[in-house]
Amino acid sequence: MTSTALKATAAHPSTLDPEETFSRERIEELQLERLRHTVAYAYENVDLYRRKFDGAGVHPTDLRELGDLAKFPYTTKEDLRQTYPFGMFAVPQNQVARIHASSGTTGRPTVVGYTAGDIDRWATLVARSLRASGVKAGDKVHNAYGYGLFTGGLGAHYGADKLGCTVIPISGGQTERQVQLIQDFEPDAILSTPTYLLTILDAMVAAGIDPRSTSLKTAVLGAEPWTQEMRQELEQRMGFDACDIYGLSEVMGPGVAGECVETKDGSHIWEDHFRPEIIDPFTDRVMDDCEHGELVFTSLTKEALPIIRYRTHDLTRLLPGTARPGMRRMDRITGRSDDMIILRGVNLFPTQIEEIALRIPALSPHFQLELTRPEGQRMDRLTVKIEPREGVSAHDAEQAASRLSEQIKIHIGSSCAVTVVESGSLARSSGKLRRIYDLRPKPPQTD
Repeated sequence: MTSTALKATAAHPSTLDPEETFSRERIEELQLERLRHTVAYAYENVDLYRRKFDGAGVHPTDLRELGDLAKFPYTTKEDLRQTYPFGMFAVPQNQVARIHASSGTTGRPTVVGYTAGDIDRWATLVARSLRASGVKAGDKVHNAYGYGLFTGGLGAHYGADKLGCTVIPISGGQTERQVQLIQDFEPDAILSTPTYLLTILDAMVAAGIDPRSTSLKTAVLGAEPWTQEMRQELEQRMGFDACDIYGLSEVMGPGVAGECVETKDGSHIWEDHFRPEIIDPFTDRVMDDCEHGELVFTSLTKEALPIIRYRTHDLTRLLPGTARPGMRRMDRITGRSDDMIILRGVNLFPTQIEEIALRIPALSPHFQLELTRPEGQRMDRLTVKIEPREGVSAHDAEQAASRLSEQIKIHIGSSCAVTVVESGSLARSSGKLRRIYDLRPKPPQTD
């Protein structure tokens, strides 16, 4: 924990939204009230939900207690793609104040909409998340999330506005300019993905700037999974507090959950607006708190795009609240069920490699995973390409690579090749970083 974190104290109750002080019992009463409304509202206003509910033999009146939510069918990304572009909207077009969308790199983009009320609630929850992470009214905030159809940039921007901050809307990319503006404008906080902050940090070092000498006191990082080891890497090198923020476009955008600086023990879900569940991704069984599984969300207050039991594919568990006792926490995301590598029968995630690599002093956080299948062989091969730390000798780097391969075998249970590559040779993040490169031969197309 940094010196700043040691000085941090729990937010005074007068600075919190009233709902942040609710007991667990009061939160669940509010959830049931809002859940009944949302399920009925979705059924009445979205054709897809009416068809799905009818097909599953359930009706909004069947929701009498929170556990009854498990009777209702899931919503998936494919549902949003099949209703592209506006088939999931529950309000007329003239009530939609904003439209966002995914990149659509793997098919049709998923499109989400917001009423003016939705945007105001979104801004309130992002402001709540930033405040929980140590950002204060009056702070200058360097916003390096991408602007545009991606929800990150504008979502973070309006939340910082709502909190009363001065926003520097730099967006992603132009890393040298980012470094210059951090020097010139002296922001108090930075908002970005963790891997892009790492890119900015490396650019500072390359420019001869000590990252600990900057004005930055707080980083609020999200949009991709990151580990406790990555937090330590960033905090130690930059001398500030780094906290998580969670969200996804289909549920709202950033601000679904936020980490509190005084505890740094996972993001508290703002359960006055969202009902989370954890399910077994293979059997669909609803899991108990503290059990690992796939995170599922139901919105409780959204107007333009109510979302019922949305399968996020994020793997985590729910834990009791700490800094906000009435709100449950998410443990750190260990990976995504659709981003899982199955290597010779063993499940593996990029975050596991990150966690192990950052415990080896000679290795840097910059790595890629390459999946190949050598010609004539039936088994896949995983190669970890990783850069050494600055100043590490070739001999020490090779020894560290051998240790990484050994530790992966011990802790994950699968063998892989580890190749140390030249410093600066791997792609750097300008937003979300691609970790996995699947180079296996594609199956032949059939007519």
